[in-house]
Amino acid sequence: MKKFALILGASGEIGHAICRSLAEDGWSLYIHYSQNLPAAQALYDFLSNNFPAQEFMLVQGDFSTSTGADMVAPQIFNVQAIVFANGQAHYALLEETAVEDMDALWRVHVQNPMRLTALLAGKLRKHAVSYVLFIGSIWGEAGSAGEALYATVKGAQHAFVKSFAKEAALSRIRVNAIAPGFINTSMNSHLSQEELDYILEDIPLGEIGQTKDVAEMVRFYLSGKADYVTGQILRLNGGWYI
Repeated sequence: MKKFALILGASGEIGHAICRSLAEDGWSLYIHYSQNLPAAQALYDFLSNNFPAQEFMLVQGDFSTSTGADMVAPQIFNVQAIVFANGQAHYALLEETAVEDMDALWRVHVQNPMRLTALLAGKLRKHAVSYVLFIGSIWGEAGSAGEALYATVKGAQHAFVKSFAKEAALSRIRVNAIAPGFINTSMNSHLSQEELDYILEDIPLGEIGQTKDVAEMVRFYLSGKADYVTGQILRLNGGWYI
């Protein structure tokens, strides 16, 4: 039987890498996007051409709205894994952060993911083993000046993982998170070379993480080789935060 995974934020760089790794492992995929249909369509075309024995479907839903999860849920049928790789950054001092920004990030990172997990829990329970996996952040644990709002919602994701893992364990649903450190994506393109060098000095491995590093960790969590792991936040940061 085919195994189906829903990848939230598949049109982003990390989501794209996750989709490619999971497709290589035989997963059929729901490719979620919010606004970037061209990127999602290009990914769909690539996966359909390279993995013709599997199924790939585009699903749309804007998680910055209060009904984002309710938009996505009816588009999902059989599903064994949900990976939340969607999100948005926010760089600002707390006193410069508007209430609208607070509401939007809460909906994107916490409210809609929790709501969608609840809506799809019955479908996950139909499988002997199923998975909910969040792409969290180093800032959800370490905190970050100038990104207090982003760090807060990522910390909330981590707290949800720990709590829901206990709630879902009797249903054989494994709930975990990966907390990446500095990953080479366009989200970090605003940094100067001097700022990058400063960050690299603090990373013991002395190198920046790649989207493939995140994707391969997702592949491992969903491979069946880590099924005794639940409620965990795995740090993927080159030793930057231990």
